Amino acid sequence: MTHNDIWTAIDNFASQHNMSCSGLAKYSGLDATSFNKSKRWSKYGQPRWPSTNSIAKILNATGATLEEFVKGI
Repeated sequence: MTHNDIWTAIDNFASQHNMSCSGLAKYSGLDATSFNKSKRWSKYGQPRWPSTNSIAKILNATGATLEEFVKGI
């Protein structure tokens, strides 16, 4: 699983739930900018990974399983 895979899964998961990434973040109790494309890479070009806590919040808010989440990869 790669950095791109995880972010693709978040993008697809938001779309499957008829939300933008910002909407999914807010719905999950996170800051609306948590999943912005601009936050996926540091200013030095290093990948920024979403935290396991953020992914857990997505799953809890939507009632989805981890298996459903990773199907979006």
